[in-house]
Amino acid sequence: MDLFTNLAIGFGTALKLTNLAYAFVGCLLGTLIGVLPGLGPLATIAMLLPITYALTPDAALIMLAGIYYGAQYGGSTTAIVVNLPGESSSVVTTIDGYQMAKRGRAGVALSTAAIGSFFAGCVATLAIAALAQPLAAGALLFGPKEYFSLMILGLVIASVLSTGPFIEGIGMVVLGMLMSLVGTDINTGTQRFAFDIPQLFDGLDFVPLAMGIFGFAEIVKNLEPQDEKTLVTQKITNLFPTREDFRRMIPAVLRGTFIGTLLGILPGGGAVLSSFVAYTVEKKISKYPEEFGKGAIEGVAGPESANNAGAQTSFIPLLTLGLPSNVVMALMVGAMTIHNIQPGPQVMTKNPDLFWGLIVSMWIGNMMLVILNLPLVGLWVKLLTIPYRYLFPAIMVFCCIGVFSIKNDTFEVYEAALFCIFGYLLIKFQLPAAPLLLGLVLGPAIEENFRRAMLLSRGDATVFFTSPLSASLLATAVIAVILITLPNIRSQREVALKE
Repeated sequence: MDLFTNLAIGFGTALKLTNLAYAFVGCLLGTLIGVLPGLGPLATIAMLLPITYALTPDAALIMLAGIYYGAQYGGSTTAIVVNLPGESSSVVTTIDGYQMAKRGRAGVALSTAAIGSFFAGCVATLAIAALAQPLAAGALLFGPKEYFSLMILGLVIASVLSTGPFIEGIGMVVLGMLMSLVGTDINTGTQRFAFDIPQLFDGLDFVPLAMGIFGFAEIVKNLEPQDEKTLVTQKITNLFPTREDFRRMIPAVLRGTFIGTLLGILPGGGAVLSSFVAYTVEKKISKYPEEFGKGAIEGVAGPESANNAGAQTSFIPLLTLGLPSNVVMALMVGAMTIHNIQPGPQVMTKNPDLFWGLIVSMWIGNMMLVILNLPLVGLWVKLLTIPYRYLFPAIMVFCCIGVFSIKNDTFEVYEAALFCIFGYLLIKFQLPAAPLLLGLVLGPAIEENFRRAMLLSRGDATVFFTSPLSASLLATAVIAVILITLPNIRSQREVALKE
């Protein structure tokens, strides 16, 4: 009964006209930026963070969540029609989706992606509702030492699953944690790495940093000359799949949903990893392996279901444990912090309207996305004809206004510009930026819990190993590091991430 009561609270919050409007705006923006190549949910959420200052917490999070899972829908449209993944989780969809489009089945491919995404989104929402309470109850058993060990494990796994060599991922995590030290030490009141600059006394502002590294840097990269892509010119008709299509896609949708729901919960998981794993599984177990790469409907249904499920279940560790499972969730932590909300098990008890309203809004958002994507596919494809030279300067101007409005100070604009250069260098040197942001977000919490555990144990460092839960989490992190250093596993990881 508690679940139904909680869902009733959620519907009461999500069905408010203002929240419905922001859910629609989030889904619309998510679809839009999913369609436009190079402007993924990460960059968009980073750039829209300043706007959330003026919104209520529930409206802000509902809109940002809509952008994230909406991008999974929008990314599939260009992946199928143009062979250009609008979002990184749609890379796999290009393999078979575009081949279906070339064979005159673009409509069937688009409806398969929409149906799979809608079903997976609904299942993932139910999974969040069902798992939230047990996980939050379990999280209350965590003390400082257990939280410290859990966050260390999360950062290690995020480094393992990031692109590029593992040592680079760990290095970026450490750099992010070092950047989190900038500002005033809460315990002693001393300045750390502030260099007598008053604006740095409170630490590095999260919004300009995220916007510079992920928003501006991506825009600059996309201004570089790129290969021209050709649209599928024939009119998109016949959106409804045949009986044979349904027979082949339903098992793939079910498997993709299960994979996405499971991997979305894991640290470092989410939509991108889920879609790659789902495609690999479908290719391995399919009765028609020869069709993969030539227009197999399973190659669209499986990954599209997985990426949407993975996008939504990645909210579970954030809302219940306060642990962001990927870099987009790290931005959501930033959004919650802006509104003085501490991510973790207390969210459910202190802000039940926000917690359950966000969950219910995901189901409503999935219904909106089906309506937005299938009837308006022609409009989304037309947007691809907008030249970048008009689109990106406008985006940059609005973003600079947003950054300036945070504190009405030009320092934030200069800070974003500096981190834009830094982010562009990371792209050029092929260094993963995602672990850096996770290290930056989790750095203060890791430091706080480490200090608290050491104070409670009177300086005894063995306290992290005397607790069975803490010891097992640290042991898992060590095992993950050892496994990734083995030559065979390392080579398999490199192949998987290249795919």
